[in-house]
Amino acid sequence: MDKVGDLLIRIKNGYMAHLPEVSSPYSKLSVNICQLLKDKGFIENFEKIERDIKIILKYQDRKPVLTDVKRISKPGKRVYLGNKFIPRVYNGLGFAVISTPKGIMSDEKARKEGVGGEIMAYVW
Repeated sequence: MDKVGDLLIRIKNGYMAHLPEVSSPYSKLSVNICQLLKDKGFIENFEKIERDIKIILKYQDRKPVLTDVKRISKPGKRVYLGNKFIPRVYNGLGFAVISTPKGIMSDEKARKEGVGGEIMAYVW
């Protein structure tokens, strides 16, 4: 099962249905991605409740803050890039979720720290 894809699609579907919150199965990877989404302002907050993560979605003027998500690296085809080849998502309006040896980080932080890794998804 693809935990990253499942988490991102649950969040996207929650926004499309105008839900106030969604839940996803707990994993350390999911928590790290939720923290990155919170830091970038795409979700309001999240918390661990037993075996799930409750994610509170963020809206601005009744419109979802998150427009779309695109999964890049999939279980059947992994995509790895060096720090010089990490793309900019919508000229900085979005960001790439990257799994590096230093942990989960955005494309901007990976370029700043000079590390590459697995391009997991684009979020905008």
